Amino acid sequence: MLSSHPLERIQLNNESNWRTVLKKAFKDPLELLEFLGLDRAEYLDKVKTDSRFKMLVPLSYAEKMQKGDWNDPLLQQVLPINQENIETRGFVNDPIGDLQAEASSGLLHKYQGRVLLVTTGAFPVHCRYCFRREFPYADSSPDKKQWQNTLDYIQGDNSIHEVIFSGGDPLMLSDDRLQKMCVEITAIPHVKTLRFHTRVPVFLPERINQSLRKMFTALSAVQDIQKVMVVHINHANEIDEHVSRALSDLRKDGFSLLNQSVLLKEVNDDVATLSELSHKLMANHVLPYYLHQLDRIQGAAHFEVERDRSIKLMEGLRNNLPGYLVPRLVEDISGKRSKLPIEKNPE
Repeated sequence: MLSSHPLERIQLNNESNWRTVLKKAFKDPLELLEFLGLDRAEYLDKVKTDSRFKMLVPLSYAEKMQKGDWNDPLLQQVLPINQENIETRGFVNDPIGDLQAEASSGLLHKYQGRVLLVTTGAFPVHCRYCFRREFPYADSSPDKKQWQNTLDYIQGDNSIHEVIFSGGDPLMLSDDRLQKMCVEITAIPHVKTLRFHTRVPVFLPERINQSLRKMFTALSAVQDIQKVMVVHINHANEIDEHVSRALSDLRKDGFSLLNQSVLLKEVNDDVATLSELSHKLMANHVLPYYLHQLDRIQGAAHFEVERDRSIKLMEGLRNNLPGYLVPRLVEDISGKRSKLPIEKNPE
Protein backbone atom coordinates (compact mmCIF):
# COMPACT_ATOMS: atom_id res chain seq x y z
CA MET A 1 0.00 0.00 0.00
CA LEU A 2 1.39 3.41 -1.00
CA SER A 3 2.02 6.05 1.62
CA SER A 4 -0.29 9.05 1.59
CA HIS A 5 2.64 11.46 1.86
CA PRO A 6 4.10 12.53 -1.53
CA LEU A 7 7.69 12.40 -0.24
CA GLU A 8 7.35 8.81 0.86
CA ARG A 9 6.22 7.64 -2.56
CA ILE A 10 9.51 8.43 -4.31
CA GLN A 11 12.59 6.25 -4.55
CA LEU A 12 15.84 8.13 -3.99
CA ASN A 13 18.95 7.27 -5.99
CA ASN A 14 21.34 8.30 -3.21
CA GLU A 15 23.84 9.59 -5.74
CA SER A 16 27.25 9.83 -4.10
CA ASN A 17 29.19 11.91 -6.65
CA TRP A 18 29.02 15.00 -4.45
CA ARG A 19 30.59 13.08 -1.56
CA THR A 20 33.44 12.00 -3.84
CA VAL A 21 33.96 15.62 -4.88
CA LEU A 22 34.02 16.72 -1.24
CA LYS A 23 36.64 14.11 -0.36
CA LYS A 24 38.96 15.80 -2.86
CA ALA A 25 38.59 19.21 -1.20
CA PHE A 26 41.67 21.08 0.01
CA LYS A 27 42.27 20.50 3.73
CA ASP A 28 45.90 21.64 3.92
CA PRO A 29 46.50 25.39 3.45
CA LEU A 30 49.91 24.70 1.91
CA GLU A 31 48.37 22.55 -0.81
CA LEU A 32 45.81 25.25 -1.61
CA LEU A 33 48.49 27.93 -1.78
CA GLU A 34 50.67 25.79 -4.00
CA PHE A 35 47.66 25.29 -6.29
CA LEU A 36 47.28 29.07 -6.44
CA GLY A 37 50.99 29.70 -7.03
CA LEU A 38 51.52 31.58 -3.77
CA ASP A 39 54.91 31.79 -2.07
CA ARG A 40 55.78 29.39 0.77
CA ALA A 41 57.64 32.07 2.77
CA GLU A 42 54.54 34.26 2.81
CA TYR A 43 52.51 31.20 3.75
CA LEU A 44 54.59 30.73 6.88
CA ASP A 45 53.89 34.33 7.89
CA LYS A 46 50.18 34.41 7.11
CA VAL A 47 48.69 31.00 7.80
CA LYS A 48 48.04 28.97 10.91
CA THR A 49 46.43 25.60 11.46
CA ASP A 50 43.49 25.39 13.87
CA SER A 51 42.82 21.83 14.99
CA ARG A 52 39.23 22.69 15.98
CA PHE A 53 38.30 24.53 12.80
CA LYS A 54 40.42 23.13 10.01
CA MET A 55 40.41 24.46 6.48
CA LEU A 56 38.01 22.87 3.98
CA VAL A 57 37.81 24.24 0.43
CA PRO A 58 36.30 22.31 -2.52
CA LEU A 59 38.42 22.29 -5.69
CA SER A 60 35.68 23.93 -7.77
CA TYR A 61 35.70 26.93 -5.43
CA ALA A 62 39.49 27.19 -5.50
CA GLU A 63 39.38 27.18 -9.30
CA LYS A 64 37.42 30.45 -9.18
CA MET A 65 40.24 32.20 -7.29
CA GLN A 66 42.79 34.41 -9.04
CA LYS A 67 46.09 32.57 -9.04
CA GLY A 68 49.03 34.45 -7.54
CA ASP A 69 46.78 36.88 -5.65
CA TRP A 70 46.89 36.83 -1.86
CA ASN A 71 44.06 39.38 -1.82
CA ASP A 72 41.60 37.34 -3.88
CA PRO A 73 38.20 37.92 -2.23
CA LEU A 74 37.28 34.23 -2.35
CA LEU A 75 40.59 33.14 -0.85
CA GLN A 76 40.20 35.68 1.97
CA GLN A 77 36.99 33.99 3.11
CA VAL A 78 38.42 30.49 3.54
CA LEU A 79 42.15 30.74 4.31
CA PRO A 80 43.17 30.37 7.98
CA ILE A 81 45.49 33.20 9.07
CA ASN A 82 47.31 34.14 12.24
CA GLN A 83 44.87 36.95 13.07
CA GLU A 84 42.35 34.29 14.08
CA ASN A 85 44.51 33.68 17.17
CA ILE A 86 44.06 37.24 18.43
CA GLU A 87 41.46 37.51 21.18
CA THR A 88 39.45 40.68 20.69
CA ARG A 89 37.28 42.36 23.28
CA GLY A 90 33.59 42.16 22.39
CA PHE A 91 34.03 39.03 20.27
CA VAL A 92 32.64 35.86 21.86
CA ASN A 93 31.94 32.18 21.12
CA ASP A 94 28.13 32.52 20.83
CA PRO A 95 27.59 35.99 19.39
CA ILE A 96 23.89 35.68 18.48
CA GLY A 97 22.69 33.73 21.53
CA ASP A 98 22.01 30.37 19.90
CA LEU A 99 22.46 28.39 23.09
CA GLN A 100 20.11 30.49 25.19
CA ALA A 101 17.44 30.11 22.48
CA GLU A 102 17.64 26.31 22.44
CA ALA A 103 14.19 24.88 23.16
CA SER A 104 15.17 21.26 22.47
CA SER A 105 18.36 19.61 21.30
CA GLY A 106 19.28 21.39 18.07
CA LEU A 107 16.00 23.36 17.97
CA LEU A 108 16.31 27.12 18.36
CA HIS A 109 13.18 29.16 19.04
CA LYS A 110 14.30 32.75 18.92
CA TYR A 111 11.75 34.52 16.73
CA GLN A 112 7.95 34.55 16.72
CA GLY A 113 6.31 32.06 14.39
CA ARG A 114 9.41 30.16 13.32
CA VAL A 115 12.01 27.77 14.66
CA LEU A 116 15.45 26.83 13.42
CA LEU A 117 16.89 23.31 13.23
CA VAL A 118 20.64 22.89 13.61
CA THR A 119 20.46 19.80 11.42
CA THR A 120 24.15 18.89 11.24
CA GLY A 121 27.62 20.13 12.02
CA ALA A 122 28.84 19.36 8.50
CA PHE A 123 29.74 22.13 6.03
CA PRO A 124 30.78 22.11 2.37
CA VAL A 125 33.42 24.71 3.33
CA HIS A 126 34.80 26.28 6.48
CA CYS A 127 34.28 30.04 6.21
CA ARG A 128 36.71 31.72 8.58
CA TYR A 129 34.08 34.21 9.86
CA CYS A 130 31.45 31.50 10.60
CA PHE A 131 29.36 32.55 13.59
CA ARG A 132 28.85 28.90 14.58
CA ARG A 133 32.51 27.88 14.42
CA GLU A 134 32.41 27.27 18.19
CA PHE A 135 28.90 25.77 18.33
CA PRO A 136 28.76 22.49 20.32
CA TYR A 137 27.30 20.37 17.53
CA ALA A 138 28.02 17.10 19.32
CA ASP A 139 25.77 18.17 22.21
CA SER A 140 23.17 20.17 20.29
CA SER A 141 21.71 18.45 17.27
CA PRO A 142 18.30 16.90 16.58
CA ASP A 143 19.70 13.38 16.38
CA LYS A 144 17.54 10.29 16.19
CA LYS A 145 17.28 10.00 19.98
CA GLN A 146 16.15 13.61 20.39
CA TRP A 147 14.18 13.95 17.16
CA GLN A 148 10.82 13.03 18.66
CA ASN A 149 11.24 15.75 21.29
CA THR A 150 11.81 18.22 18.46
CA LEU A 151 8.69 17.10 16.62
CA ASP A 152 6.64 17.20 19.82
CA TYR A 153 7.77 20.78 20.50
CA ILE A 154 6.79 21.97 17.01
CA GLN A 155 3.52 20.02 17.13
CA GLY A 156 2.67 21.54 20.51
CA ASP A 157 2.99 25.17 19.43
CA ASN A 158 0.52 26.09 16.69
CA SER A 159 2.06 29.56 16.36
CA ILE A 160 5.02 27.94 14.57
CA HIS A 161 4.32 28.23 10.84
CA GLU A 162 7.87 28.08 9.50
CA VAL A 163 10.73 25.64 10.10
CA ILE A 164 14.22 26.71 9.08
CA PHE A 165 16.76 24.04 8.16
CA SER A 166 20.23 25.28 9.08
CA GLY A 167 23.44 23.87 10.48
CA GLY A 168 26.20 23.38 9.51
CA ASP A 169 24.53 23.03 6.17
CA PRO A 170 21.28 21.07 5.86
CA LEU A 171 22.06 19.94 2.30
CA MET A 172 25.02 18.01 3.70
CA LEU A 173 22.54 15.51 5.14
CA SER A 174 21.91 12.30 3.23
CA ASP A 175 18.87 12.26 0.96
CA ASP A 176 17.22 9.68 3.19
CA ARG A 177 17.71 11.70 6.38
CA LEU A 178 16.57 14.94 4.77
CA GLN A 179 13.54 13.23 3.27
CA LYS A 180 12.51 11.75 6.63
CA MET A 181 12.81 15.11 8.37
CA CYS A 182 10.75 16.85 5.69
CA VAL A 183 8.06 14.14 5.78
CA GLU A 184 7.59 14.36 9.53
CA ILE A 185 7.70 18.15 9.75
CA THR A 186 5.30 18.76 6.86
CA ALA A 187 2.88 16.31 8.49
CA ILE A 188 2.36 18.95 11.21
CA PRO A 189 -0.71 20.92 10.02
CA HIS A 190 0.31 24.40 11.18
CA VAL A 191 3.75 24.28 9.48
CA LYS A 192 3.30 26.09 6.16
CA THR A 193 6.86 27.01 5.12
CA LEU A 194 10.15 25.14 4.95
CA ARG A 195 13.21 27.34 4.62
CA PHE A 196 16.71 26.04 3.89
CA HIS A 197 19.84 28.10 4.59
CA THR A 198 22.78 26.81 2.57
CA ARG A 199 26.09 27.51 0.85
CA VAL A 200 26.01 24.18 -0.97
CA PRO A 201 24.92 25.59 -4.38
CA VAL A 202 28.00 27.84 -4.27
CA PHE A 203 30.62 25.46 -2.90
CA LEU A 204 29.28 22.06 -3.92
CA PRO A 205 26.84 22.48 -6.84
CA GLU A 206 27.20 18.74 -7.56
CA ARG A 207 24.96 18.18 -4.53
CA ILE A 208 21.98 19.60 -6.44
CA ASN A 209 21.63 16.26 -8.23
CA GLN A 210 18.67 14.36 -9.64
CA SER A 211 18.01 12.46 -6.43
CA LEU A 212 17.83 15.59 -4.30
CA ARG A 213 15.76 17.39 -6.93
CA LYS A 214 13.31 14.50 -7.06
CA MET A 215 12.72 14.89 -3.35
CA PHE A 216 12.32 18.67 -3.62
CA THR A 217 9.87 18.29 -6.49
CA ALA A 218 7.79 15.84 -4.45
CA LEU A 219 7.83 18.33 -1.58
CA SER A 220 5.92 20.74 -3.84
CA ALA A 221 3.05 18.25 -3.90
CA VAL A 222 2.54 18.62 -0.15
CA GLN A 223 -0.55 20.77 0.17
CA ASP A 224 -0.01 24.39 1.26
CA ILE A 225 3.75 24.00 1.82
CA GLN A 226 5.92 26.88 0.64
CA LYS A 227 9.63 26.28 -0.08
CA VAL A 228 12.27 28.95 0.43
CA MET A 229 16.00 28.58 -0.21
CA VAL A 230 18.31 31.22 1.27
CA VAL A 231 21.73 30.94 -0.32
CA HIS A 232 24.82 32.65 1.04
CA ILE A 233 26.83 34.43 -1.64
CA ASN A 234 29.22 37.23 -0.69
CA HIS A 235 30.88 38.09 -3.99
CA ALA A 236 29.91 37.97 -7.67
CA ASN A 237 33.02 35.88 -8.44
CA GLU A 238 31.43 33.01 -6.53
CA ILE A 239 28.78 32.61 -9.25
CA ASP A 240 29.98 30.64 -12.27
CA GLU A 241 28.06 28.51 -14.78
CA HIS A 242 27.89 25.55 -12.37
CA VAL A 243 26.43 27.67 -9.59
CA SER A 244 24.01 29.29 -12.05
CA ARG A 245 22.81 25.86 -13.16
CA ALA A 246 22.27 24.74 -9.56
CA LEU A 247 20.29 27.89 -8.79
CA SER A 248 18.22 27.46 -11.95
CA ASP A 249 17.44 23.86 -10.99
CA LEU A 250 16.31 24.89 -7.51
CA ARG A 251 14.06 27.54 -8.99
CA LYS A 252 12.55 24.96 -11.38
CA ASP A 253 11.93 22.75 -8.36
CA GLY A 254 9.65 25.39 -6.87
CA PHE A 255 11.91 27.31 -4.51
CA SER A 256 11.74 31.03 -3.87
CA LEU A 257 15.43 32.02 -3.91
CA LEU A 258 16.86 34.67 -1.59
CA ASN A 259 20.44 35.64 -0.83
CA GLN A 260 22.10 36.79 2.33
CA SER A 261 25.64 38.13 2.42
CA VAL A 262 28.02 39.04 5.19
CA LEU A 263 29.76 42.39 4.92
CA LEU A 264 33.46 41.50 5.07
CA LYS A 265 36.42 43.86 5.20
CA GLU A 266 38.58 43.73 2.06
CA VAL A 267 36.23 41.14 0.53
CA ASN A 268 33.06 42.99 -0.45
CA ASP A 269 33.09 46.29 1.44
CA ASP A 270 32.70 48.67 -1.49
CA VAL A 271 29.72 49.88 -3.50
CA ALA A 272 30.92 48.56 -6.87
CA THR A 273 31.44 45.03 -5.55
CA LEU A 274 28.10 44.87 -3.76
CA SER A 275 26.31 46.36 -6.76
CA GLU A 276 27.84 43.79 -9.11
CA LEU A 277 26.74 41.03 -6.72
CA SER A 278 23.13 42.30 -6.67
CA HIS A 279 22.98 42.45 -10.47
CA LYS A 280 24.44 38.96 -10.84
CA LEU A 281 22.04 37.56 -8.25
CA MET A 282 19.06 39.01 -10.09
CA ALA A 283 20.37 37.62 -13.39
CA ASN A 284 20.05 34.24 -11.66
CA HIS A 285 16.57 35.01 -10.29
CA VAL A 286 17.84 35.37 -6.72
CA LEU A 287 16.58 38.31 -4.69
CA PRO A 288 19.14 40.18 -2.55
CA TYR A 289 17.71 39.79 0.96
CA TYR A 290 20.06 40.57 3.84
CA LEU A 291 23.50 42.14 4.12
CA HIS A 292 24.69 41.14 7.58
CA GLN A 293 26.93 43.17 9.78
CA LEU A 294 29.53 40.64 10.95
CA ASP A 295 28.45 38.46 13.86
CA ARG A 296 31.16 39.02 16.45
CA ILE A 297 32.53 35.51 16.74
CA GLN A 298 35.92 35.24 18.42
CA GLY A 299 38.65 34.94 15.78
CA ALA A 300 36.91 36.98 13.07
CA ALA A 301 37.56 40.56 14.20
CA HIS A 302 39.77 41.24 11.17
CA PHE A 303 36.70 40.86 8.92
CA GLU A 304 34.62 43.52 10.69
CA VAL A 305 33.55 46.65 8.80
CA GLU A 306 32.95 49.68 11.01
CA ARG A 307 29.26 50.61 11.42
CA ASP A 308 29.61 54.11 10.00
CA ARG A 309 31.27 52.68 6.88
CA SER A 310 28.50 50.06 6.59
CA ILE A 311 25.88 52.81 6.67
CA LYS A 312 27.73 54.83 4.01
CA LEU A 313 27.96 51.74 1.82
CA MET A 314 24.19 51.34 2.04
CA GLU A 315 23.70 54.96 1.03
CA GLY A 316 25.89 54.29 -1.98
CA LEU A 317 23.90 51.19 -2.91
CA ARG A 318 20.60 53.07 -2.71
CA ASN A 319 22.05 55.72 -5.03
CA ASN A 320 23.29 53.11 -7.53
CA LEU A 321 20.63 50.40 -7.56
CA PRO A 322 16.88 50.11 -7.97
CA GLY A 323 15.22 49.46 -4.64
CA TYR A 324 14.54 45.77 -5.27
CA LEU A 325 18.29 45.12 -5.66
CA VAL A 326 19.25 46.77 -2.36
CA PRO A 327 19.59 44.23 0.46
CA ARG A 328 18.64 45.19 4.00
CA LEU A 329 21.59 45.90 6.26
CA VAL A 330 20.91 44.07 9.52
CA GLU A 331 22.56 42.76 12.65
CA ASP A 332 21.67 39.79 14.83
CA ILE A 333 21.89 40.62 18.53
CA SER A 334 21.66 38.00 21.25
CA GLY A 335 18.32 38.10 23.07
CA LYS A 336 16.47 40.22 20.51
CA ARG A 337 13.28 38.88 18.93
CA SER A 338 14.25 39.77 15.37
CA LYS A 339 17.17 40.87 13.25
CA LEU A 340 17.60 44.62 13.62
CA PRO A 341 18.01 47.04 10.71
CA ILE A 342 21.09 49.26 10.79
CA GLU A 343 20.02 52.68 9.60
CA LYS A 344 22.13 55.10 11.57
CA ASN A 345 24.82 55.14 14.21
CA PRO A 346 23.54 54.69 17.78
CA GLU A 347 23.27 57.92 19.76
